[in-house]
Amino acid sequence: MKIGIALAGGGVKGAAHIGVLKALEEENITIAAVAGTSIGSAVASLYAMGYTPDEMLELFRYFAKTLLKADPKYLMSNIKTTRSILGKGILSGESIEEAIQECARLKNIQYITDIKMPIAIPTVDIKTKKKIVFTNRKLDETQYLAKVEGKEGEYIAKQNEENSTYINKIEIGKAVRASCSYPGVFAPLEYENYKFVDGGVLNNVPTEELPLLGVDKIITVKFPPKENENPRHALDVLFRCVDIGFEDRDNSKIRHSDFTFDIHLTSSSVFNTKKLDACYEEGYRVAKEQMKKLKKACSIE
Repeated sequence: MKIGIALAGGGVKGAAHIGVLKALEEENITIAAVAGTSIGSAVASLYAMGYTPDEMLELFRYFAKTLLKADPKYLMSNIKTTRSILGKGILSGESIEEAIQECARLKNIQYITDIKMPIAIPTVDIKTKKKIVFTNRKLDETQYLAKVEGKEGEYIAKQNEENSTYINKIEIGKAVRASCSYPGVFAPLEYENYKFVDGGVLNNVPTEELPLLGVDKIITVKFPPKENENPRHALDVLFRCVDIGFEDRDNSKIRHSDFTFDIHLTSSSVFNTKKLDACYEEGYRVAKEQMKKLKKACSIE
């Protein structure tokens, strides 16, 4: 039986994904395929490349200190002009691309197709409003996919309400950067004729990508907003609103899921790197607490 896992977007809250993977590892539950949106794409790509949960946690701690100094005070101090935030974003996103690409290089990986574990990373082309999915799955014309005329290596889903396009010709660092390009915070990634923003705009919980990767059972990890949260900072209010807006749509996306871990973390955790370890620990705690239910739902002995 092949088990796939879908990892939702959520900024620093994504450290909880690592905690869940750690708990699954301790139970000898093998993951055969991964799909990740936004920060979930970073965790998914590192895991698919062969990094262990312990190694990923250390990498995330390093990233938090050197690349993602993005707690609310840092973000506000880096807004240079109104034009910078409206036209591009507070941060470029290049550091994310470079960090993931360096991690890939250490595993002798460059392109998403160099990764052996099946993986899918959704993003959104803001110009066409279409969902674009980067994957290492061998793309060919099937009952599900049709070739995009005039575009080598691109296929479109025949039956998909979001009119998704699947691409497997891209460096893994660029794929992750595209999916992590949170509007207003990170600049969109301009690549060929596309202008990519965060995959969460259309698909924050990429559960629906896993059947295409050939799995039998699907585990989902997502971050529903906490009840009675009182955000105090302007950015916390923004992220809280985004979380609320995502909730109903996220719930509709998990129809393919056999089991879902709901990790309840505050919206202020989205870009507060000081909460990274707390997010990891909560993901681990919830996964261990619900392990028996997971095994029953997925028929894992």
